[in-house]
Amino acid sequence: MKSLLNHVLLLITLVCVYPTFANSVDPVADLVRVHKKARKLEVLSAGRVTQTFSIALGGNPEGHKTREGDKKTPEGKYQLDYRKSDSAFYKALHVSYPNERDVAYARAQQVSPGGQIMIHGQKNGFGWLSPIMQRFDWTNGCIAMSNEDMDILWTLVPEGTPIEILP
Repeated sequence: MKSLLNHVLLLITLVCVYPTFANSVDPVADLVRVHKKARKLEVLSAGRVTQTFSIALGGNPEGHKTREGDKKTPEGKYQLDYRKSDSAFYKALHVSYPNERDVAYARAQQVSPGGQIMIHGQKNGFGWLSPIMQRFDWTNGCIAMSNEDMDILWTLVPEGTPIEILP
């Protein structure tokens, strides 16, 4: 009888605690939105912002990326199409820039559109500098985060998640 009572009490405890635990876990992202001017990255699930992170951008952040080496972060709709855990930076999510429109524009200008735009953490070995580095736009056009924030984003964003980069 005592064993049955213990099992019932355990079951009641689990039923009462589980909803609180389940609601504390962030849902998987179905959209990532970047606000360049505000230097913020939002993770959305079912239209609701579930996380917001501070970011740094390319060294020449205003405007849309149009050519390799312009140090601009692209603007528009892309996908986070693959992960890179062996990057020169602490974890990276690849942005599908350039798209067809970007390539056509660059071709018309007779320049390379560039590529390898990522959301990434700090340069490997320099994560400790994040409190300073994240105060400046220092990338070649990528979106940089602290390593701690990158760890969270890494768990929330599956490959293929759309990303919208706004001015």
